Amino acid sequence: MDREKLTRLLRLGLEKGASDVHFQVGYLPLYRFHGELVELRFKILTEQDTEAMAKMLLEGDPRQESIDFNEIDLAYELEGEGRFRVNISRQRRCYNIVLRVIPPQIRSFDELNLPGSLRDISHLRRGLVLVTGATGMGKSTTLATMLDETNRSRKAKIITIEDPIEFVFQHDKSIITQREVHTDTDSFPAAMHAALRQDPDVIMVGEMRDLETVDTSLKAAETGHMVFSSIHTADVSATISRLVSFFPTEEQAQVRSRLADNLQAIISLRLLLSKKGGSRVPAVEILRSTRSIQECIKDPARISEIRDYVGKGRTENMQTFDQHLLDLLRASKISAETAFSAASNPTDFRTRLALEGVDPDASETKEEVLGPMELESDERF
Repeated sequence: MDREKLTRLLRLGLEKGASDVHFQVGYLPLYRFHGELVELRFKILTEQDTEAMAKMLLEGDPRQESIDFNEIDLAYELEGEGRFRVNISRQRRCYNIVLRVIPPQIRSFDELNLPGSLRDISHLRRGLVLVTGATGMGKSTTLATMLDETNRSRKAKIITIEDPIEFVFQHDKSIITQREVHTDTDSFPAAMHAALRQDPDVIMVGEMRDLETVDTSLKAAETGHMVFSSIHTADVSATISRLVSFFPTEEQAQVRSRLADNLQAIISLRLLLSKKGGSRVPAVEILRSTRSIQECIKDPARISEIRDYVGKGRTENMQTFDQHLLDLLRASKISAETAFSAASNPTDFRTRLALEGVDPDASETKEEVLGPMELESDERF
């Protein structure tokens, strides 16, 4: 495996619109399209192939001398073509490589089919905004779009702290500093403490991973900064519970109060296959801070009430997943079967579909999503 072949394999992922590329010993290269893995007609990868790939991807990284690691995250760029978020890990003493494809351009809210109310959230001046969802649901892409809206709309100092840096921003009205964990700083908490002394207006923390990062992010919001971050949770209620769970039991009441005072919005994402196939559209649950929501956050016994208040808050630009699923269904962007399978409350959602005159069990004609199960490159490897 040489650099030219690796470049062609990565370039193919960019050109074909893959979301992820997998290199694993004993398998053909795999590309993920709209949630499905597709093989490339290439050759079965050997232990020597993936080790060579790992070394090439690590070139220029300050950790390259210690190739004998168990797992590592980094960014890799094909100059002028695109970037990748890379995870290299060990499995059965061999290197396993997964690359997330990062689009070369930051797309707009309209291009991503995101609700226009997210643009308003991007213009907030203080507080905490969280983007949540499972891996691969578009958290990083959504955060990049929101930050770019701030970048284009006002003069501000924006600091991003990422592991690794994904989207690279171009200065517009704002000044942007992008710091990478392990390359520019030792950790998220260390970078957050430093950021508070760097005169920021907006801080983006790539991920809420530990107590110290959550605590420092809350302190930044409390001192008048705008903080954006992501966390791996399924919906708005689970996000509150997850944040509180980072802290010891004796501190959780105080943390709930701090969250109630500073949390401005939670945006939860689920990517769904479009009705026509060949692409995915986001279903989005949105919470905005109101007096009722704040009281529910403070009282652990009332967390279950949050979903009801979100459902009643459409005039405040809030919406539940199930409400947005109905919107997408009415707009013919997703099928009834897809909407039903993604519903948070399937029983209630079936009743709503019946009121709409829709049978979720009815079969629909669907276009082929992936085409051939094998992807052929236009180039000979």
